[in-house]
Amino acid sequence: MSEPEIISIEPATGAEFWRGRISDVGGVVERARRAWPAWAAQSVSVRMELVRRFANEVRKESDSLAQTIAQETGKPLWEARAEVEAVIARVEAAIRAFAERTAQRKLDNAIQGTMALRHKPHGVMAVITPFNFPAQLPVSHIIPALIAGNVVVFKPSEKAPATGLLLAQCFHKAGVSAAVVQVLIGGPTEGMALAAHDGIDGVLFTGSAHVGIAINRKLAARPDKIAALEMGGNNPIIVWDTPKIADAAVLIVQSAFSTSGQRCTAARRLIVKDSMYDAVIAEVKNLADRILVGAPLDVPSPFMGPVIDNEAADGLTESFLYMLSNGGRAIKHLVRTKGDLPFLSPAIIDTTAMAERPDVELFGPILQVVRVDDFDLAIAEANNTRFGLAAALIGGNPQEYNRFWANIRAGTINWNRPTIGSSPGAPFGGIGLSGNHRPSGFYAADYSAYPVTSAEMEQPRATIGAGFREANLRSPVVRCSPTSQTSSPGKC
Repeated sequence: MSEPEIISIEPATGAEFWRGRISDVGGVVERARRAWPAWAAQSVSVRMELVRRFANEVRKESDSLAQTIAQETGKPLWEARAEVEAVIARVEAAIRAFAERTAQRKLDNAIQGTMALRHKPHGVMAVITPFNFPAQLPVSHIIPALIAGNVVVFKPSEKAPATGLLLAQCFHKAGVSAAVVQVLIGGPTEGMALAAHDGIDGVLFTGSAHVGIAINRKLAARPDKIAALEMGGNNPIIVWDTPKIADAAVLIVQSAFSTSGQRCTAARRLIVKDSMYDAVIAEVKNLADRILVGAPLDVPSPFMGPVIDNEAADGLTESFLYMLSNGGRAIKHLVRTKGDLPFLSPAIIDTTAMAERPDVELFGPILQVVRVDDFDLAIAEANNTRFGLAAALIGGNPQEYNRFWANIRAGTINWNRPTIGSSPGAPFGGIGLSGNHRPSGFYAADYSAYPVTSAEMEQPRATIGAGFREANLRSPVVRCSPTSQTSSPGKC
């Protein structure tokens, strides 16, 4: 009987890209636990130097890594190269974040000694990430965890394992032990077993709300395990008064259709002021009609590649048809452009007339449009979701942006900028079904180490001022002078 395997398929061709055996969860975790004490005992300066060497290894392997990302996920090569550059940038950002977010502090007091604040690593961290950014998202968790002194068991998506293995090789070539960063090959079953394993001290997860909620349930009785969950969004863009219709359309198309709509920050819903609807939608459709959809290495380079697989393409097609059947009006149809391969055209559908708009993360190139005639109604519509990751306002004046910022429920709020794209120098996360209030990015240092406060003195010194009986003292000796006279013993 053959060993169970994971097989990675190129979305753009349907050809097998990589295959490998499923890992033994228990054996991988046991190896990580043995490696942790020595890694944690290294000075933070040594750990920082090793992750800087990792960045250098990624630079050396940048072409190979970009090619692997492009083939394994289907994203255009230019976008895969941008992801590799983002991986490199995350290293220095994580070092700065660790210094700022977990800095050692001391408050001296001559009588009370010193109050010190330092941080300790949790131990063995499970990093579980999706396929859409198979290098950038893992590194956003792994680098802060390593700097803090944790060891990592990294489970890449079963749809992008080759990229995960290439990343791990860069760590190992940089001098990070193969036991300190391990790759666990497997699917959802192995991912859940890893999260629930007694030898894991924390779970750092990026992926769908469905999986994140399942992990949260698994850990419900384990408050000792830290969990950082980043779970996507049903993100809105509001377009209000602006003369810059062409610019607004570019921002909308970037937000909705970059990475074939397979970003957690992608705009799923476009909420447009009624008086601007015709002009904005015409410009957005015109731009979407010009989008090149193709394979990663096509010339000229496409803006969009395929979605990750036929299952995803079929699900998106069913969702589009459901909306059409329940009050939606197609502005631009969703089309399978290459038969049996998961290439989809960008799609736009007006859902204003739908009685119940679906509050789900449609992870692909479908933009839902709603028209409104009041700014407060626009904000209410934007907030009509259980998610809360990203939101953007295009147009409007400063007062309206202030109202938008104050009332919108999201962790990333932009004005005249797309919903997508995150700075390595800023925190990244959301509320509701988008996360559990443990933002990653610059704040990843917060969940990679825990604070320890210490009251310290070089010698013990203590007093107790109240609440004790008076100490037992010997009776004083009374001595009388030779001339003293008394009739009572013991008295002079």
